[in-house]
Amino acid sequence: MTLTKKSHACVRLEKEGRTLVLDPGMFSEADAAFGADAILVTHEHPDHFDENRLRAALEAAPGTEIWTLRSVAEKLSAAFPGRVHTVGHGDAFTAAGFDVQVHGELHAVIHPDLPRVTNVGFLVDGGRVFHPGDALTVPGRPVETLLAPVQAPWNKIAEVIDYVREVRPQRVYDIHDALLTDLARPIYDTHLGNLGGAEHGRLAPGASATL
Repeated sequence: MTLTKKSHACVRLEKEGRTLVLDPGMFSEADAAFGADAILVTHEHPDHFDENRLRAALEAAPGTEIWTLRSVAEKLSAAFPGRVHTVGHGDAFTAAGFDVQVHGELHAVIHPDLPRVTNVGFLVDGGRVFHPGDALTVPGRPVETLLAPVQAPWNKIAEVIDYVREVRPQRVYDIHDALLTDLARPIYDTHLGNLGGAEHGRLAPGASATL
């Protein structure tokens, strides 16, 4: 399997000639979802779900399908009947040849005064990759590669380190990092690498790793 980092929270997974894209939002490249066989979206916030770009990707490739939670699915399903699938915690399905399990229910708390939206994480191919969306969800299964949301209005680096320790993956790659400045990146790299207890790596947008 090849993992390609796109900007912010988006990644592309490829195996056996098929492509799965997760969370192509407004901070990701405009064409991040194009050419995908399947798309997974963790929640409705625009840095993870760009409706116009997803509509364009679906119109460009009639075979592309989406799996997501209800709040996103209801915005797309009428225009693309049979191609938008609603999922929730505990569900399992196959998308573009990838086996996927759904974990989690709610977005992390940004502030007590703000309502929490729904959020799901996707565990791909029996734990080879876990994308938690905007939550520190522990899937309760072995994880080889954890995609860790390293910087957000709802977290701090100490929480991310403890999250990595609890999940106990073999390796960690940063996601949710579009707002992280170049000055801060070496600090985050050092703390995650030294304290997380797992191999830590950071991919620039467009760079790939073989898993």
